[in-house]
Amino acid sequence: MRVYRKDAKAAKGRGVFKDQEIEIMDREELNQLSKDVIGAAIEVHRELGPGLLESSYEASLQHELALRGINSMRQVLKPIPYKDLEIPDSYRIDLLVEDSLIVELKTVSELKPVHHAQVLTYLRMSEKRIGLLMNFHTVRLADQIKRIVHNFPE
Repeated sequence: MRVYRKDAKAAKGRGVFKDQEIEIMDREELNQLSKDVIGAAIEVHRELGPGLLESSYEASLQHELALRGINSMRQVLKPIPYKDLEIPDSYRIDLLVEDSLIVELKTVSELKPVHHAQVLTYLRMSEKRIGLLMNFHTVRLADQIKRIVHNFPE
């Protein structure tokens, strides 16, 4: 079953996700989802402006996504597999959108290569294919959004 946007909320409310596997989104759907999330983030930044705590932008972005019919979860704890060991709750995804896209929010003076590497690690560990790194500590959010892919479908 593939669920996205307005159908996701209704499907979740009906318990559709129980005992059912959701199909992985194709390239076109992932691209559209990332555009939709970027649009929502720009709206949040327009309303709030720079200078707030990361958690304020995170909660606001999740709310904006919900208003647009897009399902997301905040602060998703994930395990890390290491050889024959699984380390529970080893990293935390700021926002997981439609169980397909990772959003990592920052409020820093400038994005560093380690922030990019962090998102790549999250993608690899969670077996997701696309992530957005967003720095809200800027006058123009569009200049501080990085789209990161890992094993992106062709």
